[in-house]
Parts: sequence; C-alpha cells; structure tokens
Amino acid sequence: MEKKGAKARSNGAKTTMDKTRKPLKPDADGVVRLSGGNPQIAKGEGDGPVQAYIAAMPGWTKAIGAEMDATIMRVVPKAAKAVKWNTPLYGFGDGTWFLAFHVFAKYIKVTFFKGELLAPMPAETSKVKGVRYLHIREGAFEAKQFADWVRQASKLPGEKM
Repeated sequence: MEKKGAKARSNGAKTTMDKTRKPLKPDADGVVRLSGGNPQIAKGEGDGPVQAYIAAMPGWTKAIGAEMDATIMRVVPKAAKAVKWNTPLYGFGDGTWFLAFHVFAKYIKVTFFKGELLAPMPAETSKVKGVRYLHIREGAFEAKQFADWVRQASKLPGEKM
C-alpha cells in the first residue's frame, strides 16, 4: 500500500515528499546559499543577474568570479550572459553557451561545454560527452590559461540549453 504523498519511482522504489522542510533563509548578507555556499540567484538574461551572482559569491571566490567575468568579456566582448540553475552562463546570444561556472565549498567549477576540443584540455573529466571542467581552488587561478581557453571555447559551436 502506497503512503499518502508518496510516489513510485521508475525503479520501483517509493519516496515520500518531505513537507516539513523549511525554506532556506538568507545569511547575514541577505543571500540564500545552497550547498557549498553557491548563491541562489533568480534566473535571468544579461549582465545584471551575472553581476548579482558574482557579488553574492562567498569569500575568495568573489574576486575570482569578477576576474573571470572581466576576462571573458575582454576576450569575447559581445558574449551573451545569463544565470540559469544558479549558474552564470556565457554564450553567443542565440541560446547556445560555451562556458558556465558554479561555486562549491572548496573550489569554483568552470564548465567548458566543448572542452575536449581545447588544447590543452582542462584537467577534469565529465560523464557528458565533450565536456571538461576546470576546478579553481583558492590561490590557484591561472588567468593566462583561462583566457586562452575562453578564446578557444568561444570559437567552437555552442551548447543549446
């Protein structure tokens, strides 16, 4: 017999919706933080949501986020920007994207959607075909290499999202 509020999963297991979970509350800076300190920012197109995300990045990640944004815009001046899924995206303005980043507790994860085509390839692999990641840890941002990857990625076809 299935419990009220439960639903069957495709593998036959059942899960009960947790109706007692309290909504996340803003921290002292007024920012709602998800796991790893990732700021919860309303989705939106353009520079405004991306700047709001960067401003809400915790600790050392904020300065790196601002530097990454400035580098991307210097290398690809007409790059389109958006925040979706609490993640800044950079692309071509046609709904395709070449780069995204996301805050975790100990690093910033940069996603290159066609990263397997970059030379040299970013170090971190993905289960998603073609995707490679760059994990930026405190004190380890290599601006010159990042700019080169941005230049390369911006010349490849974007990923539709």
